[in-house]
Amino acid sequence: MSRTYFGTDGIRGTVGQAPITPDFVLRLAHAVGRVLKRREQRPTVLIGKDTRISGYMLESALESGFNSAGVDVVLLGPLPTPGVAYLTRAQRASLGVVISASHNAYPDNGIKFFSAQGTKLPDEWEMAVEAALAEPPAWADSATLGKARRLDDAPGRYIEFCKSTFASDLSLRGLSIVVDAANGAAYHIAPKVFHELGAEVHGIGCSPDGLNINDKVGATHPAALVEAVKARGAQFGIALDGDADRLQLVDSSGRLFNGDELLYIMTIDRLAHGEQVPGVVGTLMTNMAVEVALKARGVEFVRAKVGDRYVLEELEQRGWLLGGEGSGHLLALDKHTTGDGLISALQVLKACARSGKLPAELLEGVTLFPQTLINVRMAGGEDWRQNRALAEETKRAEAELGDHGRVLIRASGTEPVLRVMVEARDAGQAQRTAERLADTVRAR
Repeated sequence: MSRTYFGTDGIRGTVGQAPITPDFVLRLAHAVGRVLKRREQRPTVLIGKDTRISGYMLESALESGFNSAGVDVVLLGPLPTPGVAYLTRAQRASLGVVISASHNAYPDNGIKFFSAQGTKLPDEWEMAVEAALAEPPAWADSATLGKARRLDDAPGRYIEFCKSTFASDLSLRGLSIVVDAANGAAYHIAPKVFHELGAEVHGIGCSPDGLNINDKVGATHPAALVEAVKARGAQFGIALDGDADRLQLVDSSGRLFNGDELLYIMTIDRLAHGEQVPGVVGTLMTNMAVEVALKARGVEFVRAKVGDRYVLEELEQRGWLLGGEGSGHLLALDKHTTGDGLISALQVLKACARSGKLPAELLEGVTLFPQTLINVRMAGGEDWRQNRALAEETKRAEAELGDHGRVLIRASGTEPVLRVMVEARDAGQAQRTAERLADTVRAR
């Protein structure tokens, strides 16, 4: 059975267009409630959201849908996605629901779910929900309707949880940090976390108005953070995305460190303090320089499909703790069950504090390989795997690159585009090789 509504991270789209409409979201919550009631007589669901203006409407629709199925609802208000995951587990709730379109602009929104353990749910669960959506509703009678209440101290509980993941014998005193919350879900939380650990905090992107989430601020627009760090003379800048599960970090010089580099720093910090790190999971897009550097330290490196969901699945299968993506989705499963921008930032700052070194010093000897990515339009239904000329050119390119680069060719999951990526120690070689491969596709 193929999924009609669920993508790689819940259900997402433009507000007012199917499926992000109040009538569908009500039906979705009702269907989810019915699936929950197959195992539990009186489920309780937590609902959090980011700062998009459409969150009010979708929150009301979800509340009504769950209540109509006999499911109780606890409203958390604006809260980062990983905060909802944490509170779902801490409150022993049946399910966590997040209203967010992550790093997208305000016209979009989405719904994603967490299990009672604070983890992403499997495909089988999503298929069960889609099957329930195709069935007629079964409205609860008045005596068995669900109820709704609000958890007023949700932000404070999550702040304390984040702080608990930072070593108790360390503090951030003496540090000046610019925190960019992307005008998103962490606007009232991120500055407090770093301030309460001792840092002098300067906030940007902390004034949401319902329409400005991810608007020229946040992890997907780090130029604002770089400028603010330089203007303030701060030692660090930390940028989150709209739902605060993604991180980008800037040092005092304005250098931006991506998720691949931060994952390496988190790993070597543990190794330096005698902790076992049997392996690390990245994705098909993780920079090869990080893989080479980790293997040189005796750490196995495995690539999962692109998406933090697939990184998590690989970590769980192998019993490992650390993984992530260059986009800034980082996982430390002994700290949290899901990717968390705030907790990841604290792990990197802990590495700097314990070593007495800056991020650039911890990355000494690790120079990211230049990457060239070219998107090539394809005809609908075209199978690029049957392109013999491309296969032959790919083999030739791989032979030329040897151990000093790699080729990655994959189809987009959302549009008729083939993504051709070449990584090499030499930027010119990466560009020339990628163009040659792309020309092979275009010539068909």
